[in-house]
Amino acid sequence: MSELPTYVLEREFDAPRELVWRTWTEADLLSHWYGPGVETVIHKLDVAPGGVWLNEMKWGETSNFERMEYIEVEPPARLVWLHSIANAEWEAAANPMMPDWPRVLLTTVTFAEKDGKTLLKLIWQPHNASPAELACFAAAMAGMDKGWVSGMDMLAEMLAEMQS
Repeated sequence: MSELPTYVLEREFDAPRELVWRTWTEADLLSHWYGPGVETVIHKLDVAPGGVWLNEMKWGETSNFERMEYIEVEPPARLVWLHSIANAEWEAAANPMMPDWPRVLLTTVTFAEKDGKTLLKLIWQPHNASPAELACFAAAMAGMDKGWVSGMDMLAEMLAEMQS
């Protein structure tokens, strides 16, 4: 079997690990940086194995829904969840704009402390994906930095404000 297409984003934040962890696990902080350029509404955030994060991204009259189910939670070092596009009832659904987009993505985020700073690593991989889904994800990987890096820039600004 060939290796899964894997998106990896690494970022260093000038903030202690516990603070960076909070920005990923507290709804009022997470909603400020996740989904740059849209209004992020977190309907539920239960950061525990088996818990869910129900997220709505709104712009104008349009909403996109996401459902994330946590598999591993190791404060303040590691979060692992299954990430899905969802319908308005929070059920995993096909991406209306990209029908071959993977129904489920395995997301792993690690937080490592280094000299008072935090090294964050995000890994995104298709989970139980069809060949068409793997191909779609692989083709889209080059453009994934746009959204994630914008969010990380907003997160860096927010962390600086929180520490000033």
